[in-house]
Amino acid sequence: MQKIKNFLILLLVLIVFSSCSEYSKVLNKGLNTDKYKLAVKYYDKGDYKKSIALFEKLVGPYAGKPQMERIQYMIANAYYETGDYSLSSYYFSKFLTNYPKSTKVNEAAFLSAKSYYLASPKYSLDQQDTDKALAAFQDYIDRYPNSELAVEANKYYKDLVFRLEKKDFEVAKQYYHMEKYNAAITAFDTFNEDHLGSTLKEDAMYLKFKASFDLGMKSVLVKKEKRLKDAQLASAKFKRAFPESDKLKEITQLDDYIEKELLKTRELFTTVSQK
Repeated sequence: MQKIKNFLILLLVLIVFSSCSEYSKVLNKGLNTDKYKLAVKYYDKGDYKKSIALFEKLVGPYAGKPQMERIQYMIANAYYETGDYSLSSYYFSKFLTNYPKSTKVNEAAFLSAKSYYLASPKYSLDQQDTDKALAAFQDYIDRYPNSELAVEANKYYKDLVFRLEKKDFEVAKQYYHMEKYNAAITAFDTFNEDHLGSTLKEDAMYLKFKASFDLGMKSVLVKKEKRLKDAQLASAKFKRAFPESDKLKEITQLDDYIEKELLKTRELFTTVSQK
C-alpha cells in the first residue's frame, strides 16, 4: 500500500511539473495559436491567472482578428473571477466599446457595472468608483429594462445611492458632534435637497433641529432670538414631515425650552436697551 501511495504521489508531481513546464514553454516561446488554445484550456478549467497571462500575450497579435472579441471578453471575465475589479471594469468597458453588437453585450454591460460596484469602497472613502457604478447601472437599466439581470442591477443601484447618502449624512453629523452648528445646519439642508427620498431624512431633519436648538441656546444675546426662531421653524418642519415619529416627545420638550428662552431673551434685551 505504501508503494502504491508513493507511486501516486510521484505521478501527481510529474503531472504538475509537466503542466507547469508546458505552460512556461508556451507562454514564453509558443506560437500564438498554441497560446490561444492553452489560454482557453486554463480559462475553462477556472485557472484564470494563467489564462490572463496567456491572453495578454495575444492582445497585440490578434488585434482586428475575429478571435479578439472572444479574447477580450475572457480577459475581462477572468479578471472579474480573480477579484481584480478595477481591471475587469476596464476590460468590460473596452469590450462594450469595441463590440457593441456582440451577443455578450448584455452580460458584459452588467458585469462592467458590477465590477465598479465591487470596487466601490465603503461610504467614508472616496466614491469615484461608486459614481462610475451608478452611471453604468443606470445605463444598463435604461438599455435592458426587461433583462433577467435588471432586478439585480436595480438592487445594486439602490445600495450605491444609499452609500452616497450615508457619506453626506455622516459629514453633516460629524459637524454637529464637533459643535460646528452653522456648518451642520448647512450640510443637513444640502443633504435634504440632494436626497429627497432618503431613508435618512428623518434623522437628518431631527439633527438639523438639534443643531439649530444648540446654536440658539449658546448664542450671544443679539443673535439669540433669530436663531431660536430658526430652531422653531426646524421643529415645525419636522413635525409636519414625521407626525408619527418617536422623536416628537423630545422635540416638544425642547420646544418648551425655546419658548422659555425666548421670553428670557426678550426681557433681557429690553432691560439692556433701556440702560
